[in-house]
Amino acid sequence: MKIKKSDETRNRILEAALTIFRERGFERATMREIATAAEVAVGAAYYYFESKDAIVMAFYERSQGEMSDRIEAGLDRCKTLETRLSTIISTKFECFAPNRKLLGALSAHVDPEHPLSPFSEETAAIRKVDIGFFSRAVEESEVKLPASIKPYLPRLLWMYQMGLILFWVYDRSENQSKTKVLYEKSLKMLLITLKVAGVPLLRPLHRLAAELLETVYGKA
Repeated sequence: MKIKKSDETRNRILEAALTIFRERGFERATMREIATAAEVAVGAAYYYFESKDAIVMAFYERSQGEMSDRIEAGLDRCKTLETRLSTIISTKFECFAPNRKLLGALSAHVDPEHPLSPFSEETAAIRKVDIGFFSRAVEESEVKLPASIKPYLPRLLWMYQMGLILFWVYDRSENQSKTKVLYEKSLKMLLITLKVAGVPLLRPLHRLAAELLETVYGKA
């Protein structure tokens, strides 16, 4: 299919920006520098992206679009919660690998008030789709948890994933080997915890956990 000239120009600006962000960092890059690298006028760069933040949002959206089909296809093949969670998280690592340095720079913007934060209102639509993958993994794996806790599980799993990604972007071990160990060990611990979480003897903890989750997230 033939790509429209406007789409081609927009993609060229986006790619030029990502290259500069990787090489010089997000904060140091300028729109003029991006326009020069993309071989367009500064005004044209601003026509397609009103700011560097808008470029990063386009990167987030494109990344999610590229990952979504792979994750959905992987979930179609999986039979257990472990393989479903592995599919989601491993796909994230693979797709984000070329931009690991950029994610490290952007990790400074974790405050929900910042538009580029993964917890902000501006990224809510992306976050909702992402949590949806974990919802599917939980439902199709028929995880047995108290009704007061289970609705929160997809969001908790999403937070678990975010913690892994944050560790990964700052992991200086060779080939991020420490992240691999953390991922494998913590996933096994998580699965064991979920298996024993439904035990009746833990009902007092269920109540406390439900109250805590409602405090943090509101009613499920």
